[in-house]
Amino acid sequence: MSDETKPSLKARLCARMQALRSMRIGYVGVIVAFFVGIIFWGGFNTALEMTNTEKFCLSCHEMASNVYPEYQETVHYTNRSGVRATCPDCHVPHEWGPKMWRKLEASKEVWGKLTGYINTREKFLDKRLELAENEWKRMKANDSQACRNCHNYEYFDYMEQNTRSANAHQKGLSEGMTCIDCHKGIAHHLPAVNQNVGPDGKGVSKDVMHPASPKPAVKAENASEEEIAGTQ
Repeated sequence: MSDETKPSLKARLCARMQALRSMRIGYVGVIVAFFVGIIFWGGFNTALEMTNTEKFCLSCHEMASNVYPEYQETVHYTNRSGVRATCPDCHVPHEWGPKMWRKLEASKEVWGKLTGYINTREKFLDKRLELAENEWKRMKANDSQACRNCHNYEYFDYMEQNTRSANAHQKGLSEGMTCIDCHKGIAHHLPAVNQNVGPDGKGVSKDVMHPASPKPAVKAENASEEEIAGTQ
């Protein structure tokens, strides 16, 4: 390149300054975008967590007037350990992906609120079984993940459980069952549903589940006439 076609020193300096200026603008843009992203994410996450509170759930009278009073009667609300499982603990997944998917599904509930789907006690009772079965199906599909955030087979101390619970839990574990298979109605009243227990699925009598203890035999030589009569 001849000296005549070679850029002048001034032109070269101007080009270099322009390049530095562009690079600086690029760095500033990255830094600004980073902080804008933090602000956006913080605001989004804060708003999201606000919807994951019991107070938010109870802002709808459908919840406050129907299922919440039932929940207050259960061990998940008041217990000797003072550990409470609130609405989102059971109904909103903790993991990010499943949580976002659950929020998308909840848009149907927003629509139900706007259209008055269960805005009266009568409507709620009419739809109760359908609503419960939908929730049981969801919990069955995710292997009762919400339950297992607090309860875990691996941490069970079967010696501390009564015989019936210990046997049922070990049987369920060996057969690949999940919590909701047995624990329907654990936090809310159980709707009228066929439990497939007893003849024709209509249940069994109280005496079958809790048989009366047999009275001890009374020795004749030490018993009064009234005691002998009571054992017959």
